Amino acid sequence: MTRTTNSRIAGFTFLVYTAFGIASVALSARAAAGASVTEKLANVVQHVFAVRITIVLGLLQTACAFVLAVTLYSLTRDEDQDVALLAMICRVGEGLVGTTSIYASLERLWIATAAAPAAPTTATVEVLGTYLFYAPHGGIDAILFAMGSALFAWLFLRGRIIPAPLAWLGLVASLLLLIVLPLQLAGFMSGPFVSFLWIPLLAYEIPLGIWLIVKGARVPRGSELRDAARA
Repeated sequence: MTRTTNSRIAGFTFLVYTAFGIASVALSARAAAGASVTEKLANVVQHVFAVRITIVLGLLQTACAFVLAVTLYSLTRDEDQDVALLAMICRVGEGLVGTTSIYASLERLWIATAAAPAAPTTATVEVLGTYLFYAPHGGIDAILFAMGSALFAWLFLRGRIIPAPLAWLGLVASLLLLIVLPLQLAGFMSGPFVSFLWIPLLAYEIPLGIWLIVKGARVPRGSELRDAARA
């Protein structure tokens, strides 16, 4: 594909990936509301359609991660192929690991809606429900996302592929997440503060998506310098 085509595909994918992510978080929060396992499972029963939508959105997010991995690699490899390859691997890993959230949704849906004779006992439901709703089931995919995002933002900045202020915003926002998310996964940090750190990332990815669609990605500066040296 041409550079223009890759830019437009990447830009569109950034926007729909963001939309899918926001919708999935909102629907999941709505379906899993409740103060106890019993209330949460009852809420799942009332929002079966919403849970199924989150499963579809999870699959679409995985596809988006793969598309971004390939298109962003194509746009940045001429600046530094090794770094671009590492960033692509991180985004592919993000998509693969992210499928664990789909399995968690399927398991919650099964426990909440299972009918006899397959239905588990009340005690089993309580134990499994506690595990599925309260045990950590994610985080690795977000860390891989932050790592890949930081690497691609660095290549954008170094190659002057996108406007420098936008690239700086992406680099700083990604590095903040890359520092905080492992601490959250290990249990050292929690609370709404971590959620707020995603806002700068949104402020980076939405304008980036629009820029790539409208303006496209510039040829990396490193590639231009090499071409000039050969000439």
